[in-house]
Amino acid sequence: MDQLEMKKQAAQAALQFVKPDMIVGVGSGSTVNCFIDALGSMADQIKGAVAASKASEELLCKQGIEVFSANDVSSLDIYVDGADEINPQKMMIKGGGAALTREKIVASLAKNFICIVDSSKQVDVLGSTFPLPVEVIPMARSQVARKLVALGGSPEWRENVITDNGNVILDVHNFNILNPVEMEKELNNVAGVVTNGIFALNAANTVIIGTPDGAKIIK
Repeated sequence: MDQLEMKKQAAQAALQFVKPDMIVGVGSGSTVNCFIDALGSMADQIKGAVAASKASEELLCKQGIEVFSANDVSSLDIYVDGADEINPQKMMIKGGGAALTREKIVASLAKNFICIVDSSKQVDVLGSTFPLPVEVIPMARSQVARKLVALGGSPEWRENVITDNGNVILDVHNFNILNPVEMEKELNNVAGVVTNGIFALNAANTVIIGTPDGAKIIK
């Protein structure tokens, strides 16, 4: 079974958490695109969705699903999103699609953060297979990069990428993130950093893993 099929399995399994009249929090990325496709089958049953990226918003609209602003809701029952890496504690690295800040905002509204991934995204230590994205105010790019080097990382500017918020991304290589909670806090305190791609303070509640043997749900 190829990676896309495993993503589709995880996305389809997430539909069981979607209930009638819900406003569903929706993240971004290739696995979430599979979820949006599946969610289209319930378009007439749910109230709508809050999207974490402009790209996801466009796909939801194509499915006939009304999109609400995060400012329009006080909370969400569920938030469904993917991850670039996820560890056994359900902590993640996210931001490969440059939507990490909006993803954190929408995730923070949700009672149940459901992470959908294929089995290739599972790691023991965050940062071992994927660089850590950091969203940065443009004028602070060099300053933040120097700080990241001082912390032991190797930052690389993701050129020609501008986030939905008008900022830039530094991808930090060579970070083995042994204490994700402390690292997330430390990086977010660097002047010029909007947020970083460690999702440890708000880890997933439920993980759905697409495997060759079917979708596996971990609560």
